[in-house]
Amino acid sequence: MRVCVALTTERNLLTLLEMILTQARRITQSDAGSLYLVERTTGHTPAALRFKLSQNFSRPDLPLIESTVPIDTSSLAGYAAVTGEPLVIPDVYLLPSHAVYRQNRTFDEKFGYRTKSVLVIPMKTHRDEVIGVLQLINRKRRPDAVLSSPEAVDRDVEPFDQRSVELVTALTAQAAVAIENSKLYEEIERLFEGFVTAAVTAIEARDPTTYGHSGRVATMSVALAEAVDRGGGCGAYRGLRFSAGQLRELRYAGLLHDFGKVGVREEILAKQKKLYPLHLDVIRLRFATLVQATDAEFERGRAEHLLRFGREGYERRVEELGTLRRESQLQLERAFRAVLAANEPTVLPEGEFAELARLAGQTYRDLDGQLHSVLTPDEAHSLTIRQGNLNEGERREIESHVMHTYRFLQQIPWTRELRGVPEIAFAHHEKLNGHGYPRAITGDAIPVQTRIMTIADIYDALTATDRPYKKAVSTESALDILHAEAQDGFIDRDLLGTFVEARVWQTAGTNRGRDE
Repeated sequence: MRVCVALTTERNLLTLLEMILTQARRITQSDAGSLYLVERTTGHTPAALRFKLSQNFSRPDLPLIESTVPIDTSSLAGYAAVTGEPLVIPDVYLLPSHAVYRQNRTFDEKFGYRTKSVLVIPMKTHRDEVIGVLQLINRKRRPDAVLSSPEAVDRDVEPFDQRSVELVTALTAQAAVAIENSKLYEEIERLFEGFVTAAVTAIEARDPTTYGHSGRVATMSVALAEAVDRGGGCGAYRGLRFSAGQLRELRYAGLLHDFGKVGVREEILAKQKKLYPLHLDVIRLRFATLVQATDAEFERGRAEHLLRFGREGYERRVEELGTLRRESQLQLERAFRAVLAANEPTVLPEGEFAELARLAGQTYRDLDGQLHSVLTPDEAHSLTIRQGNLNEGERREIESHVMHTYRFLQQIPWTRELRGVPEIAFAHHEKLNGHGYPRAITGDAIPVQTRIMTIADIYDALTATDRPYKKAVSTESALDILHAEAQDGFIDRDLLGTFVEARVWQTAGTNRGRDE
């Protein structure tokens, strides 16, 4: 009964195969055994038998070399797979002449082993479909007998009886179902992995500069959790352990934490500076107009002098007007350079904007005599953003990606062990001191997996090398910023300590990408 329960609960295919072969050998007192699985084409037609596992009590040191055999009657395993019937052979070296199958003696000759009695059982599902073949070798009178010589084989090996056939047939019936379930589970996992990969691809397609960010965050998050699990946790996390399911939860949350950006306008996702290119071009034309105005003022002054005074003092007046024009144009050039400098986003809050304030209060008349500000209030407001490149409205829209992500992930029918993925991803922009978003939750309300992912997310956002809206910072500078965030109560100090001690960032390789 315990074996049946174990077969139905084990999901790892290799572990399951080991369990099946071990139990089959135990109940039949077999010295050795091997297990084959049916390989199928893309059209699900059986193509070959894959030699997946072997065990040998007398020679436990023998290597396993995977290989395939045809599904036909030329081999023992192939014959059982084709006919669906068991083979019971007292001595494979004494096969009858009419037998269509033959024993391959290469193994015996190479390793000095003597295969004698053999039981070959096809493993069939409830649909009577053969999914594998179990081959048991040398049934022993004494389970602990070591078959170290042909004499020992003659003395201790006996044929498989009908009871052995019945027991192994019953076991393989259960085993076939378990194998089918395990393979189905693997297929479902591959299907879900494909879905996750497609989702991440969709995120990165919206903004190619985010390429690789989600994968790196997932990798670093799992690496940090594993470092904690190994006993490297600092402070409150010393002794904390993560199950395989929790690590999978964290990985999927890391991969999908930014999926909600598909609901954010592309122009905001791709915004590189504080001003959009079109808005900067308008300002550029405005300054070009102002430069032209200085030229017009020069010509007007020169003409007025000629009309009023003729050539008297003309050269001196032209020189004065030229000096005023050069000074005005240099002033405009400095002002535009200030606009360009202010247009660059920053990682940390910074910037002195006195020149921008002056320009915002300065007016000029266009060619139609209409009065305009050199910088509009909206332009001045955008240029005086002290950190990043987004204004309040754009920032709120970017921040909405967290809610979009949560709503999307909530629609997925997660398994019991993965049901925490939506909440872990939902909180990755929350801060321990309540200064995060979207819910401004604090402390223990933020899952520990989320705290881990937040550190990885911030580190990658700081160090990514190909984000056009900002320059990458060095690892040292990124860690300084993270320590400052921990000092201010934004992120978890103890988890950051483990992140640094384990040098978790090295698990993600070269940083390439973009994230807000």
